[in-house]
Amino acid sequence: MLSNTFAFLGMASAATAHMLMTNPVPYGNPNNSPLEANGSDFPCKNASPDGSVGQNVYKAGSTQALTFQGGATHGGGSCQVSVTTDLNPTRDSEWKVIKSIEGGCPARGEVGNIGTDASAADPYEYDFEIPEEMPEGEYVLAWTWFNKVGNREMYMNCASVQITGGSGDDSFLSGLPDMFVANIGEECGTVDSTDVMFPNPGNVVERLNGATDAFAKPTGPGCPAPNGGGDGGSPNAPQPTASVPSAPEDAAPTSAPIATSASISTGPKPTATIPGGVFITVPTTDPVAPTATPEPEQPTQPEQPTQPEQPQPEEPTTPEPEVPSSGSGSQAAGSPCTIEGTWNCVGGSSFQRCASGVWSGIINLAQGTTCDEGQSEALSVHASAGERAMRRAQRIRY
Repeated sequence: MLSNTFAFLGMASAATAHMLMTNPVPYGNPNNSPLEANGSDFPCKNASPDGSVGQNVYKAGSTQALTFQGGATHGGGSCQVSVTTDLNPTRDSEWKVIKSIEGGCPARGEVGNIGTDASAADPYEYDFEIPEEMPEGEYVLAWTWFNKVGNREMYMNCASVQITGGSGDDSFLSGLPDMFVANIGEECGTVDSTDVMFPNPGNVVERLNGATDAFAKPTGPGCPAPNGGGDGGSPNAPQPTASVPSAPEDAAPTSAPIATSASISTGPKPTATIPGGVFITVPTTDPVAPTATPEPEQPTQPEQPTQPEQPQPEEPTTPEPEVPSSGSGSQAAGSPCTIEGTWNCVGGSSFQRCASGVWSGIINLAQGTTCDEGQSEALSVHASAGERAMRRAQRIRY
């Protein structure tokens, strides 16, 4: 009986420590519970804006912090940041995604919860960018979260925001993907112990590895079909590519210049920073396979009636290009490793990491970038001269 009492108290404590968005400042006296399983309180838990738009004024093109409080991180999961022009959203409102985070949100490298204090600040921080093309005006912004372990749930907090300095029009918003909805009676669900891969994540995707690298697409007849701008949750989706890093750790949550080299340190940083991970730009077309260089056509010899016919030399053949290997120094994926968090730069063009006691698979660096070959506690990535990274879609920060 005593052990059962302690178990109940532990569950009650964890239940009060669910995650709550703290920046942007949410409206409507928000709580940290998930949405109802039947979707009766979708969206925004039926809360209405309360005039707090003045607390979240953002300039188009700026980078803003995404922070949380609580300890029930449920092993992380996948999150999205979306906006709607409906200032009092309903089930019929149209939500448009400006950023997707697949895996590691709102905690990176955790197998379960990180605490039981519902008011404790989450040491893991994230960011999102207000697109430069966002039309100026007032919006409602939503953070949605699909937890990795535990009951199949959907979490949602909403905030009133005002965008200034935007240069676009409504056509920009209509071109963004719709917010993903699951686990609330839509006949679409996420798979336990995996990070959901959004069917239509958009072109700004940050993919972070948790304690295990386990991504899966959603299941159910009500799930949206992939349609452009993403890999559609395919298990054979391209690996994220590492690119140039973001601003230094003490940067404020505003727009920041992109550097040309960085060291990726291991472990979470509990200080207020604008962190990140591996940003990927999702291809919209299949890559074109390389073709062999055509052999030059040999000129014909003119007829020489007074001389015997000369034998023609054999046409030179162009050797087929060799498929690049993963480079020297690579470790077999799944083989044991001793120092947790160690990075291994393979051949200067790809990398892998020691996570949960085993080596991960080989991940290629972005074209035009290199790393310092060998194993180390930090991975140094350098951009080649003349290469410029995409401002929003290709960044790596940790």
